[in-house]
Amino acid sequence: MDGSALTFLGAAGTVTGSMFLVETEETQVAVEAGLYQGLADLRRRNWAALPLVADRLAAVVLSHAHLDHCGQVPRLVREGFRGPVICTAETAELATIVLRDSAHLQEEDARLANEGGYSKHRPALPLYDEADVARTIPLLSPAEFGAWTDLTSDTRVRLDPAGHILGSATVLLEAAGTRTLFSGDLGRGHHPILRAPARPPAAQTVVVESTYGDRTHPPPDPEVLAGAVRRTIGRGGSVLIPAFAVDRSELVLLELHRLMSGGSIPDVPIYLDSPMALSALSVYRQALRSDSAQLRPELGEVRKALDELHVRGVPDAAGSTRLNRPGSPCIVISASGMASGGRVVHHLAHQLPDTRNCVVLTGYQAVGTRGRQLLEGVRHVKIHGRYVPVRAEIVDVPSFSVHADAAEIVDWLGQAPERPDVVYVVHGEPAASASLAVRIHDELGWTAVVPRHGERVRLG
Repeated sequence: MDGSALTFLGAAGTVTGSMFLVETEETQVAVEAGLYQGLADLRRRNWAALPLVADRLAAVVLSHAHLDHCGQVPRLVREGFRGPVICTAETAELATIVLRDSAHLQEEDARLANEGGYSKHRPALPLYDEADVARTIPLLSPAEFGAWTDLTSDTRVRLDPAGHILGSATVLLEAAGTRTLFSGDLGRGHHPILRAPARPPAAQTVVVESTYGDRTHPPPDPEVLAGAVRRTIGRGGSVLIPAFAVDRSELVLLELHRLMSGGSIPDVPIYLDSPMALSALSVYRQALRSDSAQLRPELGEVRKALDELHVRGVPDAAGSTRLNRPGSPCIVISASGMASGGRVVHHLAHQLPDTRNCVVLTGYQAVGTRGRQLLEGVRHVKIHGRYVPVRAEIVDVPSFSVHADAAEIVDWLGQAPERPDVVYVVHGEPAASASLAVRIHDELGWTAVVPRHGERVRLG
């Protein structure tokens, strides 16, 4: 091969499963290695043969610790990858938590499927197990923000703050003299803990996410969440909040603390039913005591609020089971954020049929997930092989999103010191990616392309 090339192995035409392969004559590097979520056809890709040869990779680079960006790394390790996994220190901490939980849930889902007989596979098996994760964790190699890390003789990488979740980064990969910038998941300017994303560096090629590429976030309205809580508690029900364990749970807790301490919602028990979220909360509390460049300087009130949080952690399965029928009004926060797996699924099975209850959705719901189905108003949802009636109130609170919207993405791109040769728009549903590509072309005058899954292009 003359020069370098980029292949879109995931998150092309869909919003999950991020994976990109950069090749030179000497080196192969994967940027991201995420799991697919949502539609069954997409989830089946997780089980297909890997689209690369794991033991040929010199390195994997992660932008952040969400499962759709890091969840395939243990499978790469299972199939022979032994190189470094470059990421920030906080991403290494959070990815350790996320991957351990992912392996545990996959093993648990396989066990339940075998016991319940609702899997097509005999026996149902996990994609990877906790032993694979144990072999993965030592490969996590923290890198400092803003510093170049040499990967091979012709490849190096630099991470800069992305403002999405703790430790999130944009990835600037220099391969055989060409620079490609990967946005990862791009944050917004109003995150209560993180600074806005760092300005993009110069690069010939940009790969940018488009989760919200066809819309603008509405102005935050605290009354949406407050009203939902008051109505639910008033009728004797409980509020169930599916929330990503990393970052989203922390932001929801901060907002509930603000509303409760200000008298906007009743003082009822708040349960955090996710061992992963409890561990992530500890990482956030620890990070707030540091002077990381990714953190906002004015964090006194946030530190105080996190220290004052009266949240009841639920680390064990027995405690989680008791919350399926709480008995008295309360608020339960549980993963996953799109209701695609984890303890929240059991809570939904028991609480959705009761009209007194309320389910609050706090972020993007991918096509094919239970969260998306609830958002679209389905009357029944399938859980563990059975259909459950949806009688509970469903409320959408989009202001919790920490993904940049279309205007924010274009504004971020426009801060680049040089015009790139091309922008590839990924990590979005087809309409969102296409809309953002048009907007980049119209507003910036740049070449913007929505790549196909599996497409390979030259760099430089």
